[in-house]
Amino acid sequence: MATSTRPYWLIPAGLILLSIVPVIAGTARVVELAGGAEITDANARFVSAPLPVVLHIIAVTIYCVLGAFQFHPGLRRSRPQWHRGAGRTLVPFGLVAALTGLWMTQFYPPPPLDTGMTLYAIRMAVGVAMVAFLVMGFAAARRRDVPTHRANMIRAYALGIGAGTQVLTHIPYFVFSSIQNEFGRTVCMAAGWGINIAVAEWIIRTRFRAAAVVRPAMA
Repeated sequence: MATSTRPYWLIPAGLILLSIVPVIAGTARVVELAGGAEITDANARFVSAPLPVVLHIIAVTIYCVLGAFQFHPGLRRSRPQWHRGAGRTLVPFGLVAALTGLWMTQFYPPPPLDTGMTLYAIRMAVGVAMVAFLVMGFAAARRRDVPTHRANMIRAYALGIGAGTQVLTHIPYFVFSSIQNEFGRTVCMAAGWGINIAVAEWIIRTRFRAAAVVRPAMA
């Protein structure tokens, strides 16, 4: 039995690994701000208004790390109360992460290559979508609509962990100087969220197809 369930831990482990670089970078930012950071062009907007970015980093770190364990099938089945309790914790942190992200997009002066309206619109859309998925997922759980709950929570998590995938999509950006411009930056950022939501939709559809096959067979 232990052998058959062991691979399930690869799912949360992989998700935590995906988010490790943004988590480390975010922790370093919080330490920098707490220690009275020297003001530079890169951090001036954070130093002038540190609360939103600190709340964002703390919330998204908890959301990504704790949320990874919600994707362990054995843990959900064997400890449903833990799953529900963790979910009630994750929804507020997810909302804080999304709402502070929206605030920063709207009010922080963007870096030079992030000034385009396309990237602004994408960031706003991602933040609004994450809030919507969390609210719909929570509402579905309250009315015991498990498939809708799971689908929306998968989508919300996919958007929340977008910074992890963006580490990978930015590899060509840092390797090739010819694409280090506003368009290249927008494509690399959008690709991170796009890949995640595409994978999320594939998982949702694959899971629901499998469930539809199993239910008639068991009837």
